[in-house]
Amino acid sequence: MVSNLTVGERQGALAILIVLTLCGLVMAAAAAGHGDPMEMHGYLVMLFSLGVMAILLRGFLAPPPSEARLASYYDDPIKVGIIIAMIWAVFGMIIGDWVAWLLAYPDATFDAAWASFGRMRPAHTSGVIFGFGGNALIATSFHVMQRTSRARLPDQLSPWFVLLGYNLFCLIGISGYFMGVTQSKEYAEPEWYADIWLVVVWVAYFILYMRTLARRKEPHIYVANWYYLAFILVVAILHIVNNLAVPVSFAGAKSYSLFAGVQDAMTQWWYGHNAVAFFLTAGFLGMMYYYLPKRAQRPIYSYRMSIVGFWGITFFYMWAGSHHLHYTALPEWVQTLGMTFSLMLLVPSWIAAANALLTLNGAWDRVRDDATLRFMMMAAVFYGLSTFEGSFMAIRPVNALSHYTDWTIAHVHAGVLGWVSLIVFGSFYALIPWLWKRERMYSPTLVEVHFWLALSGTLVYVFSMWNSGIIQGLMWRTYNDSGTLTYSFLDSVVAMHPYYVARAIGGLLFLSGTLVGCYNMWRTIRWSSAISAAAPDELAPPELLPAE
Repeated sequence: MVSNLTVGERQGALAILIVLTLCGLVMAAAAAGHGDPMEMHGYLVMLFSLGVMAILLRGFLAPPPSEARLASYYDDPIKVGIIIAMIWAVFGMIIGDWVAWLLAYPDATFDAAWASFGRMRPAHTSGVIFGFGGNALIATSFHVMQRTSRARLPDQLSPWFVLLGYNLFCLIGISGYFMGVTQSKEYAEPEWYADIWLVVVWVAYFILYMRTLARRKEPHIYVANWYYLAFILVVAILHIVNNLAVPVSFAGAKSYSLFAGVQDAMTQWWYGHNAVAFFLTAGFLGMMYYYLPKRAQRPIYSYRMSIVGFWGITFFYMWAGSHHLHYTALPEWVQTLGMTFSLMLLVPSWIAAANALLTLNGAWDRVRDDATLRFMMMAAVFYGLSTFEGSFMAIRPVNALSHYTDWTIAHVHAGVLGWVSLIVFGSFYALIPWLWKRERMYSPTLVEVHFWLALSGTLVYVFSMWNSGIIQGLMWRTYNDSGTLTYSFLDSVVAMHPYYVARAIGGLLFLSGTLVGCYNMWRTIRWSSAISAAAPDELAPPELLPAE
């Protein structure tokens, strides 16, 4: 890490770390004695900065790197990003399965404030979405933009700032959830100072991406970069607008949103649904459009379809958030607008799913024999299914049955487990042997085991929650002859118990597959297999394009 930094970059990194350490000291001192989470976060920032500084100083006086490094890609941040992503995956999924068992057996807990459902639930969602998913997106975007541009990252400091700075944000946010601090929104948001820090990191990320593309030797900007750039740019806009807030005090974590009432609800779901669109969809479509054809050794079925799908998703998604607010105080025309655009979203979404599956024409023998490619294929299938379900659930009469029930939980996890996680695992299984110059994964059998555990866990989880949600919706709207509700809310809770047990078992299967994957990846990295003579990641970008 340090040996690849120039003298100027080492000095710049040291200056950044000193400033961060001082910021942490000021935060801790300002909130000292008040019992405010800001004090603990100040110490966390200091420890994080001093830890990275210790690593930096170990090689600070090492000889500067040779100019020969500029002839190759800069992959060190990608390798670290993959490892960090898998650590967050294990953490987030353990917390998630823990709270799933607590929903089935509420008494199986202990008396600790941090272990309550209300604190662990946002820690789970943020750990999986932002910790696991965010690091996977950053790492793969660094890989894809270099290979498709045939250009090295413009410097060695910026990618480390983005990667480590983003993880500092994740640590602040998730530790704050355990201390009981959020902005009280549907998508629990971290403290105001964490929000400001993420803006700084994200702007650096966008500038880094644009600088790399500006240096490209390949005149064509491959479509995966379009999706990654949309993910970076729109997430920045969403984050800034949704987190506009006024701190109660600069010596505390508490703040108040600039929005209130129905405006706050609309802003929240404009953010929430577009976080799904551009964080959990666009970025991972960029991943799919690069790694699936590379692994299948087939060109994209239709480059035109990928571009039409990109602009359809980019335009339609922006208007769809209000379908989360059917039957509320939101004006009905706004609800109808969101429902209409949600239905139209089915077209670009299925274009992407169909494009991925049609790319496999002529390569189904590889899908049969290669579990890594099967991860990617199944991810495309789940993407098509979950986007159809999302459009269907946006229809107002359907929403009347599904909203506030476990059907929504099933839909979310069909997307997060079946689409996001599977495409990440498939991409990592393809990427790790390329980056570490191994012939293959340490154990192809364990890749198979991981695939079947992940698939079975997803199916058990989703089917149990589909059943649970539909039963909930029907019980809540069943009336007797006298016009009163037939079932109490408690009756519906009791009826959910077997489905909650099944959901926890499905989560445990998925977590077990993730642990198997971590072991296989670790053994591959440590494995002293022969270095591949022809590294597959040197495939020229034009070979990914269709023949049309």
